[in-house]
Amino acid sequence: MRYVAIFALLFSLFACTGEPAPEWKPLDLTKHNVPVTIAAPDSARVKATNLSGIMQDVTITSPDDRYAVQVLASQASTNDMARLKSEQLQLVRDNRYFASVVREEPQGFVFQNKIDTTSIYGFRYIIYQGDQEFVFQNSFSGTFNLAEVEAMYAAVKQ
Repeated sequence: MRYVAIFALLFSLFACTGEPAPEWKPLDLTKHNVPVTIAAPDSARVKATNLSGIMQDVTITSPDDRYAVQVLASQASTNDMARLKSEQLQLVRDNRYFASVVREEPQGFVFQNKIDTTSIYGFRYIIYQGDQEFVFQNSFSGTFNLAEVEAMYAAVKQ
């Protein structure tokens, strides 16, 4: 029985360390009006949409790599990073399926939503640059487990 427990522990440790982010290449989003470089799979496709001149929506996806990042760029309401992050955190907490914040950092966080017994993870990462705010989040085109969300979160961090 003790060997089974040790094997399970080792398996879970190795399963969590296999994040694909280090294999991903730099992707410059400047030509999509987002002057930031993130890490993304070679097969990633970028789709940019201008939402009534108020907000730029850039979505980077690679379904085979379980990668779907959305960037929302708009004029910042403040230059206070703590407040910008707090606003995003409040939006996430207002979701009726919100369960917990898994990890919180000065510019972002990873969170868990729970629907019945199913856990769905997401993230937000905020960059303030000039008078613009760039909110990075997992795209809503799919559901992601914690390891997938952690890899995407690491890919967008500056």
